[in-house]
Amino acid sequence: MDDASLTNRPDLSAHWMPFTANRQFKADPRLFVAAKGLYYRTEDGREVLDGTSGLWCVNAGHGRPEIAEAVHRQLLTLDFAPSFQMGHPIAFELATRLAALTPPGLDRLFFTNSGSEAVETALKIALAYHRARGEGQRTRFIGRERAYHGVNFGGMSVGGLVNNRRTFVTLPGVDHLRATHDPARSAFSRGLPTQGAEFADELERLVALHGPETIAAVIVEPVAGSGGVLPPPVGYLERLRSICDHHGLLLVFDEVITGFGRLGAPFAAEYFGVTPDMITMAKGVTNAAIPMGAVAAKREIHDGLMKGPQSAIEFFHGYTYSAHPVACAAALATLDIYERERLFEHAAAMAPVFEAAVHGLRERGPVVDIRNLGLMAAIDLAPRPGAVGARGYEALVRAYQAGLLIRVTGDTIALSPPLPVGEPEIADLSRILGDVLESLD
Repeated sequence: MDDASLTNRPDLSAHWMPFTANRQFKADPRLFVAAKGLYYRTEDGREVLDGTSGLWCVNAGHGRPEIAEAVHRQLLTLDFAPSFQMGHPIAFELATRLAALTPPGLDRLFFTNSGSEAVETALKIALAYHRARGEGQRTRFIGRERAYHGVNFGGMSVGGLVNNRRTFVTLPGVDHLRATHDPARSAFSRGLPTQGAEFADELERLVALHGPETIAAVIVEPVAGSGGVLPPPVGYLERLRSICDHHGLLLVFDEVITGFGRLGAPFAAEYFGVTPDMITMAKGVTNAAIPMGAVAAKREIHDGLMKGPQSAIEFFHGYTYSAHPVACAAALATLDIYERERLFEHAAAMAPVFEAAVHGLRERGPVVDIRNLGLMAAIDLAPRPGAVGARGYEALVRAYQAGLLIRVTGDTIALSPPLPVGEPEIADLSRILGDVLESLD
């Protein structure tokens, strides 16, 4: 790195970084200073191919002028409007646009500022809906092991990532399904594993244990993302839907990662042909330009809360920045890009190319499993004895140095390139990552 880069580097001490080994990072920082298209630029002027869409969120690629211009116009027109008892037109326009993308019937949108907040909101909606129906005893939630539903207390409690749960007190009244990952039968699966639909029957056991009358909702990621890109077995989601219907449980799909084209469809619900009762979304809704999230709920859930005097607040929940005007402007511009450039269709066309490239790394280095769906993939590395996660971290650093951004969780590498990715970029990703894998001892 040249002296000028070091001179311009800010003081790193005050910023307490999230989900980061702060001392390790600050001893050898990795700083991005710009981004355009499919590439980041580092402080020393190198280009780094974005193999993770930022953090699963920059679906349309970086530096989109259409979004920047929409944000600029909105800041000069209406920078903020109160979200309680007041409104502004583009919030309603955005809700209508999103309702046209969600599965039929899920056409009532509640806006939040993140995926974590969207999950909290969906859990609250489930409790309020059952109470409004006279079933206020339905207070229990069922999550799933190896699931990530954000970091607020509700999402952390229904989530199943161990390190997210150990430090903090989780909410009572939560149980978990078994994770669907079954490497003994489905290692190196391409697309959906053909075995494992019976894992959904674990829900019947939990229903019998707790009583269906106590359970408000089941929440799952259609494809577990942060837990290691775990595609569901063939028929698994359909069985969950059937069991929920039988016992009157709401089914929530957390689509913060899978939403907005990651599987080549607007939402995974449409990709799988399974309609939940609610969908949480965030990340790709604004291409990560401005924080935003939302919950799409079935109309009957919304209408079930529209009771009592018209002057009564039906749902005591919300955020100062719900449907923030600038976030709405960014989201509308993002939806225009998805539609105009047919990025969902492009992602579907690139998925087989991406699959072939990722599975082509099977014999490169200490790889023990590879799995994929759409433009999502994971590569599991054999952990070093007594040093779980060491190989994963080395892969992260070496890939960055070689010009590729990957994400790691322990010894699992996750890949999720922006939707405009083409065959040349996929080939570069595979080449760089293959060399990195072979460099790991």
